[in-house]
Amino acid sequence: MFKSTTKIFALLITVAVCICLSVSSPVQSAPEDAVRVKELNFVFLHGVGSHSCSLQLLEDVMVGQLSAHILDYERAHPGTEIRINIFKRCYPSNVDIDTWANNIADSINEHFADRKNLILIGHSMGGKAALYAVAKNTGGLSDKTAMVVTINSPIKSLQNYYFTAGNLMSAFYQTQWLVLDEGVSDSLTFYDSSQDGQRVAKNKHWLAFISAESAPLSEQYNFAGVDALPRNMDDDIVPISAQYSDGADVIYYGEHSHTDYSKEDEVADFLAGQILRYIFGGRIECSVFAGGGSFEHKADWLLGTDNWEDVVGEVLVSSGTVQHKNESFTRWQEWEDAVGDYAAGIIRSSFRVKRASFPVFTGIKESRWLSPDDSENCRLYIRTRAAPKNTVRVEWSVYQQVLLPEGTVRDHYEVEILTGTPLTGIRQVSWETGNPRDLRLRISSEAQSPFRWFMAEWRVYYKEVRERRIIDEIPLETPP
Repeated sequence: MFKSTTKIFALLITVAVCICLSVSSPVQSAPEDAVRVKELNFVFLHGVGSHSCSLQLLEDVMVGQLSAHILDYERAHPGTEIRINIFKRCYPSNVDIDTWANNIADSINEHFADRKNLILIGHSMGGKAALYAVAKNTGGLSDKTAMVVTINSPIKSLQNYYFTAGNLMSAFYQTQWLVLDEGVSDSLTFYDSSQDGQRVAKNKHWLAFISAESAPLSEQYNFAGVDALPRNMDDDIVPISAQYSDGADVIYYGEHSHTDYSKEDEVADFLAGQILRYIFGGRIECSVFAGGGSFEHKADWLLGTDNWEDVVGEVLVSSGTVQHKNESFTRWQEWEDAVGDYAAGIIRSSFRVKRASFPVFTGIKESRWLSPDDSENCRLYIRTRAAPKNTVRVEWSVYQQVLLPEGTVRDHYEVEILTGTPLTGIRQVSWETGNPRDLRLRISSEAQSPFRWFMAEWRVYYKEVRERRIIDEIPLETPP
């Protein structure tokens, strides 16, 4: 009896163990319960004449902001863990762009081996070299890189920009820094990274941060008291129009110098926040071209300095001429004219009235809006005069405002002198009004007489809200 009972009890235990194994085994091997990892690998790249410590503030601020982004993402994606790695080294900064790119790739492959999902953050030449390396797959970086961030990088060739005393960038660079140049000057001056940037933007992502002074001859960010680019708005060494090209998601971050990101907490905080929004998802305000044009001035023959003030960004409403002949042999004669139209729904901006007849014996006595208080009335009052037996001829034109659509606001402007003689310049540029939808600019310029001249170009940009979420493109991996 005892033996029989023992056998039955042993059999029941065996059955129970088998049942437990059959239930628990599938749970232990289910892949959906395993923690999966998304890894982000940040690589910081310094510029010419700099070192890895110049990026320390930006790195510290970014690390401080990362925890909140990681926490939010992991809460929204249970079972996913975000892992961060940071790589930062110094590189020779007097070499050509190809050598620089190879140095970056070799360093990553040696000391950051097997890391993928690279986020290359480069300041100045470091950003230019990063675009070059990824576009040309130097050291296999293309497949490993998720995005490139450039900060005030000289993307475009600088050979067509006018540097102090008419020197090329290479000559100015060698004069200012007195470096033992091994190719970096020529790479800065002659190599255009626009196509590299377009390739990266098409296949990966390119985020470009840009900044500059408020006017070409502003003294805001002169380098060692010298305005390196007297015809351009610049950050003290790189023209704003050279800091990006087509394809980039461009963020203008204000009137800041080339290295403010490394010493101003507010700037570093902004840049870090925008980069992390770009990665983890969020609204960023990118700069988009809205329109532009050109104008020119020539000084007269009298000694001195001629000054002009232009309002640009308007649209022509109407134009015409006023002409009168004085038939008298003995008396001057005056005329009053009302010209133009009343245009309902149009907000007038400015007018131009120019004498086109002999200056000594004819003149414009007065020109003004016919109805000063009615902004939709585009008619002008013009009072002219002429000497006996002379004809006065006046050309007039009326311009209207063009506003951005409701909900859209302006971002920044760029003004530069394209060509001209020395001793000319643009001293001040500002928005015409405080209305953020108004794209008009007021530009103050000058030229020393006699007969010095210039031609300038202006461009205005508006803000476009974009959303990027690079983290969704990062593959999940199950750690061993």
